[in-house]
This record gives sequence, structure tokens and C-alpha cells, in this order.
Amino acid sequence: MNFQSVVDQVPDYKAFLTVDELDESSRKLAEEFPDIVTVFEAGKSRAGHSILCMKIGDGPKNALCFACPHPNEPIGAMTLEYFSRALAENDELREGLGFTWYIIKCIDPDGVRLNENWFKGPFNVYSYTKNYYRPIGYEQVEWTFPIDYKELHFHDSLPETQALMKLIQVTKPDFMYSLHNAGFGGAYWYLTHDLPELYEPLRKSALKQEIPLSLGEPEEPFITKFSPAIFKTMRIADAYDFTEKFTGETPNIKNGTSSSDYASAITSDCVTLLTELPYFFDSRTEDMRECEMTRKEAIIKSVEMSQAHFASLDQLLNEVRPFITDQNPFIKLVDEVIQYILNGSEAKIKWAESNPEFDRPAKIAEVFDNLHGAKFYNGLYLGLTVRSCEYELDRLHRQETNEEEAIRKLQATHNKGERFLKEYCEALERELDYSFIPIQKLVRIQVESGLIVADSIRRKQGERQDV
Repeated sequence: MNFQSVVDQVPDYKAFLTVDELDESSRKLAEEFPDIVTVFEAGKSRAGHSILCMKIGDGPKNALCFACPHPNEPIGAMTLEYFSRALAENDELREGLGFTWYIIKCIDPDGVRLNENWFKGPFNVYSYTKNYYRPIGYEQVEWTFPIDYKELHFHDSLPETQALMKLIQVTKPDFMYSLHNAGFGGAYWYLTHDLPELYEPLRKSALKQEIPLSLGEPEEPFITKFSPAIFKTMRIADAYDFTEKFTGETPNIKNGTSSSDYASAITSDCVTLLTELPYFFDSRTEDMRECEMTRKEAIIKSVEMSQAHFASLDQLLNEVRPFITDQNPFIKLVDEVIQYILNGSEAKIKWAESNPEFDRPAKIAEVFDNLHGAKFYNGLYLGLTVRSCEYELDRLHRQETNEEEAIRKLQATHNKGERFLKEYCEALERELDYSFIPIQKLVRIQVESGLIVADSIRRKQGERQDV
């Protein structure tokens, strides 16, 4: 099938839709196409918000697509906003693909609401960092699927995760699209299966939109690379084995495994795709020229930089920790990462030192990921630190409390953190030669990537039936 016209018709979105806007749009689509689109409640969020799922079409195969498994990643919501309408309006597309589509535009509505302050712009490093929210691992929809592996036992799945588990069990999807995105860098993909015939078309989907490929370091050192910018989907068991191997200790992992791992256990034929795209990019993310620094030096320098940064955050928070409540949604991930970076970086250093390949000159893309990309991501925890103080100050003001010491110390730490955040982002602005990628381009890549994989599944199943 030729999908180019479907890709080309993606609107020129200027902002990301809020949870309420996404819900309203889904209901409106069902009203407009009652014979094709059904909306039902797949579950409720922890705060009681309805998680809406659209069922579109009646093909013999099932596809499950869900966006915002991490609530700071709304590109996928816009992808499903467009794609659900394309499926409803385009009979040839819907019938040609041959799937029944189950589509959830927002699987974590509570978390997404805490990101909405940057959804309408301005789209720059400071605005994103200041308004960023991401939950701790055991409160992330993507990483709270049940797992029993060695000494890791996790069965405390979130209500949102349970909604997905039920859909996976009922639909046994042939294709699952977990719609994620990165913050900075280039385009890259995760697949559960090694499908070499798809790798060049996937890469071309980004290059056609003039978005660079991410050719530097993978997200984690234990990730298997199928091909440049194409990786095998992560399992929590891989993280466990890596930490165990390079520290000799039982990993202290508090979350579960991923949606792709869970779906593969339900049906091994399920092909899961993730298309990781950045909001911001710098041309150095795809620069494969060598530089004087070795890859080992770049990795170790990155670890040292992160340790210094999180030590500063730890010190910043020391004054106010007695006043931070258990209900504070912003502090949990900060504290977890502080402990991991300050006490758990040993495995990454040993990994870098153990591989003779890392003594070679590093590519510019690898240095960029280790030093500049890492600095961008480290800054997000500074933003969460500032928001942690704001949360407690707002709580105390609403209660009209007379806890003067708490208010004074929280306000002082907030002001210090805000100054640090502005200086940090100003330094990043000077270091990075970045631009914000139009939402239209990002949606086009995710749509085309999904169509490439879905059509491959259709063709392969057709070939098996002909035998």
C-alpha cells in the first residue's frame, strides 16, 4: 500500500492538546462516524479520570495503540489524534490494513495534566524544563507491568496499567504501538522482533522530514542494537542482568517490566513498535566524524558531570526535606535519581572500562549524547526540584498555616533553585545549536513508522495463509 498521501495530510499542529481536548475530540469522532468508531471506558486513572479507548474498524487482526505512557511525551497523542480520524474517514486505508484498531490517546491523564503548562508553548529549553513532570518508575504506566525475574517480583500494577493489561489479554494484539518520544537528540526506534527489511524504510521516514537519526549512545548500555538507530525493545530483566553483572550485587529495582514484555508473554507473535522522537535537535546528534576524546573518556566524564549535578540537587533539597510531604508528586523521581547517580554509577563506569572497543576515538554524536544531551536531561530534575518546592508552598498557603519556618525555608530554596534553573538553561542555550521540531513533522514520522510495521504484519500474515 502507498501511505504517502496519509502521511502528507497531517495538519500543521501548533500546540499539543490537553487531556480534556483529547477526550472531547474522541467523543466527537464517535458521534461523527457511529458505524465505524466506538468509544468505551477502558479503565479509570488513580484520580478517577475515565481512560477512553476508541475501537475503529472490524479487521481480522487486532492493533493496540496507546499514547502518553510517560506523561511528558505528548507527540503520540497528536499522532493518534490524527490517525484515528484518518482511519474513520478513509475506508481504503482502514480496510486495506485489515486491523481492528484499539486506540487510547492518553493512558496517563493525571500525569499529563501536570505537563500541560508547556503544551501551548513557548517551545524552548527553559519552558519545557520548568514545566516538566515525569513520575517515579513504580508510578509509570510503561514500567509497572507484572514481572517475576530472579529476585525481582513486581505485581503492584497501576489502575492505568491494569486497563492496558486487560486490553492486551482480550485483544491479543498482532501489532502494538506504544507511543513514546524523547526530549533531545534524533530519531530512533525500538522493535520486539528483528525485522531487517523495515529498518531502511523506518530511517527514511525521519530523513524525509529532515529529522536527524540518533547515532550516538543508546539510552542504556545494555540495549541491543539491531541496526543504526534501531534497537530491541528494553526488558527490565536486561537492566537487572546488567547491574548484577557489573556490580556483583542484587539490583534494587522497584518497578515492573514494560508493555512490550508483557504483550510478548501473552502472545509471542505480537510485534511492538516504539518510535522515539525529540522535541529539540542539534545536528551533532548524527555527526559520525571522530574526535580526540575516546568513547570511554566521554562516558566517564558524563558520569562525573552527572554526579556533580545531582550532588548539588541533593544539597539544595537538604534544607527542605522535613517539609516535603508524601503526596508531593515531583520529588519522588528526583530522590530516586539522586541515589542512583550518587551510589549506583559504578556499573556504568565498569562497563566502559571493561570494553576495549571504548578506547577508540569517540564519534561527535557519542560525545554530544554523553556531555550535552546528558546535561539537558539532568536539567529536567532541577525543574522537578523547583516544582517540588512550589507544590509545598502552594499547599501551605491554601491551608493558611502559620508554619513560618517551613514557608521561609521552602521559599528560600525555591528562589535559589529558580535562579539555578535559569542559569542552567541559559548555559544550555549557549552550548546547544538547537531548534524546536514542528509537531507536524514528528506526527508524520510516527504515523509512517506505524503504517510501515502494520503493513508488514498484514503482508506476512497473508503470505502464511497462502502457503
